[in-house]
Amino acid sequence: MTRSPRRFLLALAVLLAVGSATAGDREDVRADDAVRVVKQIQGIPESSIPDRLLDEARGIVVVPDTLKAGFMLGGRHGVGLMAVKTANGTWSNPVFVKLSGASFGLQAGVQSADVILVFRSDRGLDNIVNGKFTLGADAGVAAGPVGRNAAAATDGQLKAEIWSWSRARGLFAGVALDGAVLSIDKGANRSVYGAGVTPRMIFEGRTSAAPSSALVHFRDTLEEATAAARYARKQESTPPPPPPGTAQVQPLGSANPATTTPLEPAPAAAPATKP
Repeated sequence: MTRSPRRFLLALAVLLAVGSATAGDREDVRADDAVRVVKQIQGIPESSIPDRLLDEARGIVVVPDTLKAGFMLGGRHGVGLMAVKTANGTWSNPVFVKLSGASFGLQAGVQSADVILVFRSDRGLDNIVNGKFTLGADAGVAAGPVGRNAAAATDGQLKAEIWSWSRARGLFAGVALDGAVLSIDKGANRSVYGAGVTPRMIFEGRTSAAPSSALVHFRDTLEEATAAARYARKQESTPPPPPPGTAQVQPLGSANPATTTPLEPAPAAAPATKP
């Protein structure tokens, strides 16, 4: 009888260890899927996130394989990653979030889609961290521009706080997700970063457990995409060099003031001599 409790406790410890390892593996798969989604949308010029929007973004949410199912009354559910810009302009370690919501109307069947949300302000991000956030109610969400609209949006006024893209099949397209709810996936964050972690601790890198290589890969993928967008914007704002052989005119300014040099008087003519 004395051995039974010990065996039970040992078996329980093994199950907990296996469960946590399985949970960590599951979260790494989600991170790998999020990397795939980011690379795919940025690899298609017709549907990529506009350079200005990605460069100036305050946060991003990537939810791979969001399931939408129902008949007349439908629902949406998915688990993804959220990262924010830090004070020095780099991307933070990602936090796991859940996307859910109900929909009404003529609908039937099951559909899986990848979803990307780009945040232009900190307000919506703070609401997610502090609880849950309803798209369209707590902040305006607009369908992300694609194609010619994406090129125009680079120089236009991007006034919406949140821009969203989705891909069910084929290319990404802008989609409005009014009514969908974003919330923190506390269980996933606990499995990856350890007990007692908060989203702000993860964003600031103050967790007891270091992020896995899959999470670091997601963060690095965002860094690479943002650096490419920043470089493209810089190239667009830099005028092309003049063609070879073109005369260059130096503009006048305080650093290059115009100067004039007085001409020397002409030498006096020698007096004529009489023969």
